[in-house]
Amino acid sequence: YQYLSRYKQKKNLDHFTFVPGKIEGTEKECLACLMEFCRRSNPSWTEISNFTHFLNFQLRKCENSVFCSPVVGDQFCGF
Repeated sequence: YQYLSRYKQKKNLDHFTFVPGKIEGTEKECLACLMEFCRRSNPSWTEISNFTHFLNFQLRKCENSVFCSPVVGDQFCGF
């Protein structure tokens, strides 16, 4: 949700890192955001769960990538 809400607000995500345990927004706002980005008209809980697991996996990979690190990342803005 932290990434998706910032993306929706067109904020720069190059220097943002997920903070576990940091609560942002309400449960209703989070669910609405997930449903919007899930791109299904009426997603089931399983579809939302699969979407969030896949997104989390991809974002963790991105955060740990050398290409997205503060040292090298400035050379690859938006990567």
